[in-house]
Amino acid sequence: MQEIIGAILLITGSLFGVIGVLGLLRFPDFFTRMHGASITDTLCAILIIAGLMVLSGKFLVIAKLLMVLFFLLFTTPTAAYGLARTALKAGFKPAVADNPRER
Repeated sequence: MQEIIGAILLITGSLFGVIGVLGLLRFPDFFTRMHGASITDTLCAILIIAGLMVLSGKFLVIAKLLMVLFFLLFTTPTAAYGLARTALKAGFKPAVADNPRER
């Protein structure tokens, strides 16, 4: 049962990683691409690390994986925020729809 739950978490995390790549390819501008990538990257990391925790079963490995997860949960959104702020200051403008109903 432990292997099944771990495999499900790993596969689900990998699928979110693929969805993030599709977002990078399909979204229209820098800001939406960055948002899609950072959201799916965080969820992907949570699911993959949770799957590795389930599969390892050893306390020391779980503790190390929790530290990595804690680090990722703080650095990924912070890096995305810093990147977006720097892009705005550099003159990048978000894409805006022409139709007010599409905003």
